[in-house]
Amino acid sequence: MIPSTELTFLKLGGSLITDKTRPLTARTDLIHRIAQELAAWRSTHPACPLVIGHGSGSFGHSVASQYQTQDGVRTAEEWQGFAQVWSAARALNQILMEQLSEAGLPVLAFPPSAGAISSGKSIQSWDLAPLKLALAHNLIPVVQGDVVFDTKSGGTIVSTEQVFQHLAEELHPGRVLLAGADAGVYADPPNPEDIIPLITPDNFEAISSTLSGSAATDVTGGMLAKVALMLTLVKTDPTLKVQIFSGSDPENIQKALSGERLGTLIST
Repeated sequence: MIPSTELTFLKLGGSLITDKTRPLTARTDLIHRIAQELAAWRSTHPACPLVIGHGSGSFGHSVASQYQTQDGVRTAEEWQGFAQVWSAARALNQILMEQLSEAGLPVLAFPPSAGAISSGKSIQSWDLAPLKLALAHNLIPVVQGDVVFDTKSGGTIVSTEQVFQHLAEELHPGRVLLAGADAGVYADPPNPEDIIPLITPDNFEAISSTLSGSAATDVTGGMLAKVALMLTLVKTDPTLKVQIFSGSDPENIQKALSGERLGTLIST
């Protein structure tokens, strides 16, 4: 059992909630099912604090790849692209928020573009007082991978994992759950049965060469970037546990939230 006071970060990956091979295509049936799963878990764990994050999948990534927004925003055309990436990410967020709300979950959206400032692609400032108050009142904040203004490059894109990294510095979650389309981190990507059960700072270098980016467009770096960033988190807080698992299988998200070990565990 998980402690009722343990804060959990849950990411719904872009590969999970969208079809990353088709631009601007949400998996609405799957999103609906996930919302129902989360509502069922919440009904039995009403006091467990939760922050939900989600990727942009075929929404933000497909538009961002046209303008290379992640590499900086300087020209008038690139700023138009910046706004288009925001609009695409916002469209997916709206789909998800409506499903979560209709399932009875008390969700509030906290998009980084509305308040975070980065420097060199790393979030430097973000007034988290409203988000903390939402948690204090047993509400569920929802964050996302998003465009942000950047003091060095004008603008850029931050991934959900980067958002979680910044939030973790102040909120100190006990768990980070990354639900994607894959069953975990593959030791041999062509062989989806070959899941790496545990990744630590000690074995990361040996396995990193087997980790690829993403089969579809992913301007924030794919699996290798996710794992590296999560390792940074667990090295900063050795009590933190990270799981990478499939959210496609029915009840997997509920199981992971309830404390069951699935997929790949990242820890010290």
